[in-house]
Amino acid sequence: MGMNRVGAIDCGTNSIRLLIADAVDGHLRDVHREMRIVRLGQGVDATGEFAPEALARTESALVDYAALMTKHEVSAVRMVATSAARDAGNRDEFFAMTSRVLGTVVPGAVAEVITGTEEAELSFHGAVGELDLAAAPFVVVDLGGGSTELVLGERGVQASFSADIGCVRLTERCLHSDPPTADEVAAARAVVRDGLAQALREVPVEGARTWVGVAGTMTTLSALAQGMTTYDAEAIHLSRIGFGDLLAVCDQLIGMTSAQRLALGPMHQGRADVIGGGAVIVEELAAVLAQRAGIDELVVSEHDILDGIALSIAR
Repeated sequence: MGMNRVGAIDCGTNSIRLLIADAVDGHLRDVHREMRIVRLGQGVDATGEFAPEALARTESALVDYAALMTKHEVSAVRMVATSAARDAGNRDEFFAMTSRVLGTVVPGAVAEVITGTEEAELSFHGAVGELDLAAAPFVVVDLGGGSTELVLGERGVQASFSADIGCVRLTERCLHSDPPTADEVAAARAVVRDGLAQALREVPVEGARTWVGVAGTMTTLSALAQGMTTYDAEAIHLSRIGFGDLLAVCDQLIGMTSAQRLALGPMHQGRADVIGGGAVIVEELAAVLAQRAGIDELVVSEHDILDGIALSIAR
């Protein structure tokens, strides 16, 4: 087989995702893409451990992913686990489970926890792979459940920082009411500004020309800004949203109840209760990038760390 078929899995705080792709001349051709919300990080902040039911949900998704990879005859697999798996007291249980399941596809395969620097590299290359270098430097923002990565670069990464603010963590910490109260939103903004202040000391966004947003909060915001009734990944990929539209959608989401958000056509059911937190983070980022870099639109990419993981084993 001249083609190199790979399987990539990204396991975050909120979701687990699979990409099966053929690598042709350093580019990926999708065979299968899938996402499931498993909330692996459920309660980890409070207990310091993975909840048994969260591990079970993750295993159940992984078993299905393994079956798909076997069916599609992948030759290599790489599974990357982000922040939650670094800190959990029972992380050995998690790794043993991934080894058991992934070993059925490629003997010896196991999930790996990567450093923030590696994570930034993979996200950056996945996100900007198809963008014109004329739009560089890029600031790529990967907004996850437990953390938000800011990565600045042109052809490669120049600076990166992982801030401890994510949509799940911010919701659990500040946004307790449904809909959140004005005080809760104000408290959330303060937490986000604090986290961003730290990030901006490490990542000089002043030089950026293009803001690229990746991951579920960003793609959902694009769908809503475009008035989609159902989620259309192709129309979302590389879409551009002016800050006027972006902030209007964010404001609307922050003020809604979970039930109202869930009723929106393109909203994934596992995101409705945390996307308000994501919207607060996006608004604060937009304010900073407008002020410091004169940026006035967000480019949303469907390709991110998952594509970066696939590219990393495709060589």
